[in-house]
Amino acid sequence: MNFKEILGNIPDYKEFMTISELDNSSRILAKKYSHVELKGIGKSSEGRDIQCLKIGTGDKNALLIGFPHPNEPIGSMSVEFLSWFLAENPDFTDKTGYTWYLIKAVDIDGAILNEGWFKGDFDPIKYAKHYYRPATYEQVEWSFPIKYKKLEFSTPPSETQALISLIDDIRPSFIYSLHNSGFGGVYYYITREIGSIFDDLNNFVKQERLPMHLGEAEVPWLEKLHDGIFKEAGVRDLYDSMIIQGIENPQDVIKMGGSSMDYLKNNLGEPFFSLVCEIPYFYNESIEDTSLSDYKRRELRLNSLNYSESIYLHSKRVFRKIKKYCKKTSRFYKALENWMWRRGAEIKMDIHETKTSFRYDGQATIAQAFDLNIAKKYYDLLYISMVPRLCHEAILNSPENEAEIKEIKIDFERWVENEIKDLLEDVKFQIIPIQKLVRIQVGSVFIVLKNLTIE
Repeated sequence: MNFKEILGNIPDYKEFMTISELDNSSRILAKKYSHVELKGIGKSSEGRDIQCLKIGTGDKNALLIGFPHPNEPIGSMSVEFLSWFLAENPDFTDKTGYTWYLIKAVDIDGAILNEGWFKGDFDPIKYAKHYYRPATYEQVEWSFPIKYKKLEFSTPPSETQALISLIDDIRPSFIYSLHNSGFGGVYYYITREIGSIFDDLNNFVKQERLPMHLGEAEVPWLEKLHDGIFKEAGVRDLYDSMIIQGIENPQDVIKMGGSSMDYLKNNLGEPFFSLVCEIPYFYNESIEDTSLSDYKRRELRLNSLNYSESIYLHSKRVFRKIKKYCKKTSRFYKALENWMWRRGAEIKMDIHETKTSFRYDGQATIAQAFDLNIAKKYYDLLYISMVPRLCHEAILNSPENEAEIKEIKIDFERWVENEIKDLLEDVKFQIIPIQKLVRIQVGSVFIVLKNLTIE
């Protein structure tokens, strides 16, 4: 069976599954098949069980991680499909040579805070209204212990501790973290080049009628290996890039730990391959247009950063008004406080880099212009869309000040919604079907496995 046949079995998912639905599906699967093991690998910060499925008996171990960030549910659907397919096809599973460890959701608590947009019609405003993403130091993917130069992080949340224990136990030779972006194309982070993986991934994505990401890189210092494929980078790379940008003490800004890749490099002591697949929710044809726009790239990027700064400053003023009414232990409070802390520093660093780097000479492509005019602005609006949810908590915490907080909440909520509407007013975009995105993430697994066998 080739992987194209496998992809043909993926259901036409219409909605995302909740944590309860994912856990129930895993219990049914383990009960139905004696060769499937379901075990808890630890507890979430709020005491929920983090479940992991074990399927197969191969000599090597593969670890797949859904919900590495809680606003990224597509990976959970990919792992959901793979778990059933591998269980129902044991001969195929044996031929892969791997024992499969499948985590549908590692950040359970955060995922539950996003479930308000999982069902029904999906659109950018609904996404923003129910959006949650934790502070970087509480994100599973950025809270592994690390010590590098003056940076030291040694307080991983319980979700990361659970993942560390599993990694130490199974020592995976292949680890796959499944992520989502917003607007844009498909892009990957990989440990290294293997076989014909560059062409294989590019051709596969094109065959699935989605573009590779050809706009601005997620961060400017990433090493590009091929169109839409970057060398996986960790917190060490971030630290060193800040030093180059003239920040004397990056540890005062970073405020987070390492990635899973950082941890594997430090602790595995043997070859492994790491894959990250980022796929978008929304499609616009501009993102794959590499013809030149009418914009100077440097000027356009500076305009985009000025917009981000205005969003940051307005949000910071509002946050200062309500923070005295908030519990400092609130997830939304910590997320926004952390964002306010780092976003100002990021913007300053990016402005300096944009003004001084030759990278931004010349004209922007249509794809880069779309990224800077639309995508990156929308991401900032997503983050600060958590302010009204924090206001709701503040009202419960300080009911005697309900009138004042409610007015702030309503005004800010209306402002964010209007900003998103204005930003997207003339943008023609499509909601990408869940099935298509699952096909990309699942197909990428088998492309990697094929290339690992010929490495």
